[in-house]
Amino acid sequence: MASGRLITPNGSEPPRWLLGSDTNFAAVRSTEPFGQARGLANLGSDPKNQLPPGGAAAPAARLSRFRGPGLTGGRAFVAMVVIAMFPCYSWAKGESDAKAAAGAGSCKPVYLTLDTGHMEVAPLIADVLNKHQVKATFFAANERTKTGDGSLGAHWAPWWKARAAEGHEFASHTWDHSYWRGDIPSASGKPGQFRIRPSAGPAEGKDFTWTGGQYCQALDQASVRLQEITGKKPLPLFRAPGGKTSPRLLAAAKSCGYAHVGWAPAGFLGDELPSDAYPNDLLLQKALRDIRSGDILLAHLGIWSRKDAWAPAVLEPLLTGLKSRGFCFQTLREHPAYKAWIDAPAGFAPGKREK
Repeated sequence: MASGRLITPNGSEPPRWLLGSDTNFAAVRSTEPFGQARGLANLGSDPKNQLPPGGAAAPAARLSRFRGPGLTGGRAFVAMVVIAMFPCYSWAKGESDAKAAAGAGSCKPVYLTLDTGHMEVAPLIADVLNKHQVKATFFAANERTKTGDGSLGAHWAPWWKARAAEGHEFASHTWDHSYWRGDIPSASGKPGQFRIRPSAGPAEGKDFTWTGGQYCQALDQASVRLQEITGKKPLPLFRAPGGKTSPRLLAAAKSCGYAHVGWAPAGFLGDELPSDAYPNDLLLQKALRDIRSGDILLAHLGIWSRKDAWAPAVLEPLLTGLKSRGFCFQTLREHPAYKAWIDAPAGFAPGKREK
């Protein structure tokens, strides 16, 4: 594993408590602002209760959620090994003051983010969020859905518009849920290129060589569509599918107005993991135990390969459980690491820059 150090968008190192006292900072890959890191997050002493961070044991969910059933046999094992190398983490610096939903007083902010999926559970998720007055940030790509013409298609447009009316925020997840697969070396002084593989849309599963400008266009396409169907300007943020990035990719995205958002170790809520090995009650127990103030949380609007749906079975008790522990939910617009970027006077106009 390449050496490096964990950094935040502001260029500082996170405190050691974030990854635990056993973290070897000299062996951490620094492939995005929040870094990428290590091993299993233990849930007690029983090895059966160990939960991998960032989707390490969820390759079938990530790589086949557009095809229904997961990968099988040797291909599934290879996918597990590959995905296990790329857990993605994020760090939020400190606590910010906020008002608890129930009344005056400070609270411990957390940031719920939801990436698109097959959308079958999306109405249930929206009902739970509205019931508990929780605002989330949605990262959207035009993924294949169980009903309708894709998650950003006409069928789901009213659903997105209703979420905007409720006060949620939106950001890009690339248009065709396109995975970064690697940087392509370039001659000195020449712009870098990237190996990219969409996992949705007509080019699903095919490999492409993209320039930074082409990656920006994929980010823009999702942002423009979100603004069309919600009437609300999306945040100048993005989440790379699978959390897979490189410093060069992040620089390319930043040059066209997008800052990347990862997630906290405890914020990986496990909905991509197989439900037979990681049942809902185990995922809920771990989340309630480990989530800390400032954490960015990650879940999805439906995962094809998980038999027992994570939402709303885990979502509702998670929201009530965290609130009872003094947490409150904020969108990424209020996140201290992104607020200055979002509020920058230069503004953000996806699709309007020079090509």
